[in-house]
Amino acid sequence: MQEIMQYLKANGQRFDSEIAAATGLSLAKVRRSISDLSARGEISKCSVTRFGADGAKSQVARQAIAGAKDTEYVFAYHEIIESPVGQPGYDAARCDVYYQGEVSPDFYGWVFPHGKTMSVGMGSADKGYSLRSATARLRAIAGLTDAPTLRREGAPIPLKPLPQWDNGRDVVVIGDAAGVVAPSSGEGIYYAMDCARRVAQAAHEALKTDNRACLKQGRKSFMKQHGKVFWILGVMQYFWYQNDKRREKFVKICEDRDVQRLTFESYMNKELARKDPMAHVRIFVKDMAHLLGLART
Repeated sequence: MQEIMQYLKANGQRFDSEIAAATGLSLAKVRRSISDLSARGEISKCSVTRFGADGAKSQVARQAIAGAKDTEYVFAYHEIIESPVGQPGYDAARCDVYYQGEVSPDFYGWVFPHGKTMSVGMGSADKGYSLRSATARLRAIAGLTDAPTLRREGAPIPLKPLPQWDNGRDVVVIGDAAGVVAPSSGEGIYYAMDCARRVAQAAHEALKTDNRACLKQGRKSFMKQHGKVFWILGVMQYFWYQNDKRREKFVKICEDRDVQRLTFESYMNKELARKDPMAHVRIFVKDMAHLLGLART
C-alpha cells in the first residue's frame, strides 16, 4: 500500500488501472489496497464508469467483459463514388438493394445515393469472400464501373447484441461495441443512440446509489424494447439469405403491399406493427405458399 500512496502523492488522482500499470502491482491487489486506504480515510475513492464505444471489435469489451471475444460478424465494404449525374437510368432519389449470390453469398449489396456522391458496397460473413471483387461486380451490374472512386472503407458489423454489456463494476459498452446492429438490415445508428441513452441512465443510477448491479439495467431495458425485433430479423437473415432460390422468394414476398406497409411502419416506429390482424393473416398465408413452393417467383 505504501507504493500506491507514494504514487498518488506524486501524480494525484488516477484510475486503478493506471496505478497498477505504474506500480507493477496486479489490478486486483490495487483495488483491495484502495478499498483499505479509503476505509482508513487516507484517500478518497471516487466511483467511475468507463464507457466503451470503440466499434464492433471493441478492445474495451474484449479486455473487460466475459464472452465479448466470441462475437460473430458480417464484414461490410463500400466505395464512395461520384454520382453519375446525367447518366441514363440514374435516379438520385432511389436506393437499390441487391439480393444476388454473385454480389453476396449470405447478405446483400447496395447502391445508396448521397447527393453528389454514392455508396456502393456489400457485406458477407464469409471470411474468404473477396469484398472488393464483389463490389466491382456490383458496380458493373449497376452501370457504375466508370464512376470516379473517392474512397474505400470497410468495417465489421456484429450479428447480434453481446450477452453482457458490463463487467459488473466500472465498464460498460455501447453501440457497435455492444453488438446493437439489427440483423438482416445492418441498421445500427438508431440502435446505437438508443443503447447509449439507456446505458447512460443505468450508469447514472449506479453512481447515484453506489450499486454496480444497476449497470445491467441498460441492456435489460434495451432488449425488452428491441429484443423481439432483433430475434425475428436474425431468423429472417438466417433462413432467407442462404441461397439465390430463397433470396428470390424473399424478394417476391417483399413485393406484397401488406409486407411493404407493415415493414415500413415497424421500421419507422422501431417496434413490431401489431395492428391490422388480417394483413398479418394474409402475409402468413402468402409466406407459407412461398415456403411450400406453391407460389410463383
